[in-house]
Amino acid sequence: NFPKVSVIVPVFNAEKFLGVCLESVLIQTLKDFEVIVVDDCSTDSSFSVAESFLEKFGGRLKIISLPKNTGSAAVPRNVGLEHAHGEYIFFVDADDLLTKDALETLYDFAEKYSSDVVYTEKCFMCDEKNPPKNFKLATWSRAVLKNKIFLETEDTGARVNMLMNSHFYWPPWTKFVRRGFLVDNNIKFPRMKIAEDMVWTIEIICAAKNLLRVPTPLYVYRENETSMMSRKRTTEQQIIFWTSPLINGLDCLDKFMRRLKFFQKNSVARLQVLNFFALSQFDNMAEAFKEFDPTEVYEIFLREFSKADDLQPALIAYLLVMNNLYRNELRK
Repeated sequence: NFPKVSVIVPVFNAEKFLGVCLESVLIQTLKDFEVIVVDDCSTDSSFSVAESFLEKFGGRLKIISLPKNTGSAAVPRNVGLEHAHGEYIFFVDADDLLTKDALETLYDFAEKYSSDVVYTEKCFMCDEKNPPKNFKLATWSRAVLKNKIFLETEDTGARVNMLMNSHFYWPPWTKFVRRGFLVDNNIKFPRMKIAEDMVWTIEIICAAKNLLRVPTPLYVYRENETSMMSRKRTTEQQIIFWTSPLINGLDCLDKFMRRLKFFQKNSVARLQVLNFFALSQFDNMAEAFKEFDPTEVYEIFLREFSKADDLQPALIAYLLVMNNLYRNELRK
């Protein structure tokens, strides 16, 4: 008797918001679900907050404590997936919350259209200071909205073009995913501090057969001033923070695409995806590094790339040369 949905909540020092998050799951109109809270060695009272909900969920809540802090939500999400039994998986961040009918609506969409993935293109938003009921519809300027319910094309080449033209958001909570699809395709989050959601989303978009797009906002995203992106770092820490996911992300995407028949036959499309990911990271780096000394950035950047033994040297060289010499052409 497996549940219809497994809600996975990665947690690290979220005592301020976790109670509201779990309460929003508790009052869902769909009752056939399980909640898996994965605590990444929180140093506050997050674990105790989760424990206080055990009785309320009546056996539907599992709490898993990791032995060592992993530094991002990637590993906790993967651990949650390993312990999940639901027909569908939905990842919820500990500082966010759901509308009351979110799970029921997503499940009904997935079943009606036999979907591997239900992609929600809109959400609500609130900030740290305002009560969660005072939220507004979010607007994402870089993404293309379709504003209607429909199944996306199964043409992988067309999906690749859609990815490069910002037709999708990266956050995991924009996707309600069939667990069997993730397991069959061995899709997990790469162990990266940032951009792991981008790699995960690209793999899902490229591998899913039935991908349903819906315009219904069901998730409330909370802007958090204490996020990982806003932490203070030294010059070297900042450069490593950005270069490590670039290297690991390229490696993960390259290995994943080599398993898919489409990319085995279409090496140009595979390189397009890799270039798209690299260019996205370079854009973020340029903004993050604009106040640093260029010489220092170059030396640390080069040193970090020289450690990338798993990545093919030719691939690294190709991406760097293409990025610098043909940047505008690659964006077309």
